[in-house]
Amino acid sequence: MPSTSFHFTKMHGLGNDFVIVNATDHPLVLSSPLIAQLGHRHTGIGFDQLLMIEPSQQADFFCRIFNADGSEAEQCGNGLRCVARFVHEKKLQTSSHLRIETRAGVFPVMIRDYDHIRVTMGVPQIQEKYIELKIAEKLFRLSVLSLGNPHAIIKIESIAAVPVLDWGTAISEHHFFPQGANVGFMQIITPQHIRLRAFERGVGETYACGSNACAAVAAGILNGWLDHRVKVEFKLGYLEIEWAGEDKPLQMTGPAVRVFEGNYHRT
Repeated sequence: MPSTSFHFTKMHGLGNDFVIVNATDHPLVLSSPLIAQLGHRHTGIGFDQLLMIEPSQQADFFCRIFNADGSEAEQCGNGLRCVARFVHEKKLQTSSHLRIETRAGVFPVMIRDYDHIRVTMGVPQIQEKYIELKIAEKLFRLSVLSLGNPHAIIKIESIAAVPVLDWGTAISEHHFFPQGANVGFMQIITPQHIRLRAFERGVGETYACGSNACAAVAAGILNGWLDHRVKVEFKLGYLEIEWAGEDKPLQMTGPAVRVFEGNYHRT
């Protein structure tokens, strides 16, 4: 078996944690089983997603996104903020404005400071404004939309006791979602403030999910529950989401935190 070596940086956005690898100069290929091993929190490095930065033909950088189970995702809102801080801090990009390409398209990013990084997340594609799914005798009422990756949003009276892993898995694996889905459980505090718990396909419950926050706000606005600027509260902090509606792009602002750096080597 050939040896595998790379330098990595551990980062997080509100506890949604990532391993970031710079592959702009030297291509790096990691197998899905190896990524899953690295993502294990007891026998690997531990992360929700591994983000690999590569050259791009149409943006400043291309970011490949791998979930903790080794599957590949289309985009990641919290991850984009962390990649933006990484390339800015490492001086791979000196401007505070940059464009990051993923499988879901190109996302403009603006760094005011590392606690306030704004990502233009694109225009949400509404699939179902409000539908019902019956799973194991339980009826779920949800909104379905895409931000390059699929989301299902459920309004809950209180998110404190929601069995996120059980319900999230059941909904994500329902045949209505052939590619799976990220599932958000939203509690509305005021029209300007929600609490959210997120289930990410390929990961499980995460401390935060940027694209799911955007999907939740968009669903809330479409259903007449929320204003156009909303604080989305997670366990370790909050994001600010703005959406003017219709064909306008969502704007997400939040922090990106660097935790530590390390080297991986396997022979």
